[in-house]
Amino acid sequence: MGNVTGSVAARLAFFPPEPATYRVSREQDGRVVVSGAGLSEDRDLVAHVLETKGGNRIVATFWKHTFARFTLLYSHGNAADLGQMHDLFLELRAHLRVNIMSYDYAGYGASTGKPSEFNTYYDIEAVYDCLKSEYGIKQEDLILYGQSVGSGPTIHLATKLPNLRGVVLHSGILSGIRVLYPVKVTFWFDIFKNIDKIRHVDCPVLVIHGTNDEIVDWSHGKRLWELSKEKYDPLWVKGGGHCNLEAFPEYIKHLRKFLNAMEKLSITGETNKQPTHDPSDTEEEHKHNKCLRFGLR
Repeated sequence: MGNVTGSVAARLAFFPPEPATYRVSREQDGRVVVSGAGLSEDRDLVAHVLETKGGNRIVATFWKHTFARFTLLYSHGNAADLGQMHDLFLELRAHLRVNIMSYDYAGYGASTGKPSEFNTYYDIEAVYDCLKSEYGIKQEDLILYGQSVGSGPTIHLATKLPNLRGVVLHSGILSGIRVLYPVKVTFWFDIFKNIDKIRHVDCPVLVIHGTNDEIVDWSHGKRLWELSKEKYDPLWVKGGGHCNLEAFPEYIKHLRKFLNAMEKLSITGETNKQPTHDPSDTEEEHKHNKCLRFGLR
């Protein structure tokens, strides 16, 4: 059964960019160094090579902000690796005043192994363990961020962390099969069954989705938001596609508003929800670089 699900996952969801856009080396003092795509130029970037339960060695990067209020554990989308996410992470760190911990799934970038659903679960668990052991990050100070296929490992980990501060689902999926076919039931061989798991996430959930998403229909984001126990005002990006939401000005504004609400939550226990956006309007679509793609090979 496991081999069948792994095969389905490989056909539907995983398209690692080749070759990797960065290199990993180890200095004589034991430090891990990443180079290429501007990564080695950042003084506040710390790289790690982590062992996972799946027996793989994955690359993770910690982007430090001196005055960070939270840490984002960012699970990126498909057809991208850490080198390609460099510019976005710089922007998020600066505008949101957060640390960012991200990683490449098994088989992506310089991480070893083959991509599979369960390997992504092992990957994010290893990264979370690193955040606890190396940086002393507590659940209360952590926000999980999952983009498209990254919503799978994000929701998986969120169900295991009862004191998590928050979750962001960016162009998230209900499940792998549902991206391709409008099925009404969950099949045993499906992957990333977020539609069933989201009910078990106890913290506030922010859903961001483009109304013109051509890869993962907007209905996925809408349903994930509806099923969330602790709903935060979603961002339906009018005219937004699957790969360009970061280019819309409301993207950063809404994320900043969410983080401000999470800070207030630590004091008052209440979130600062905003009126829900009307997705019926249209807006000029903007271009962005790294996209997650689904499709039969």
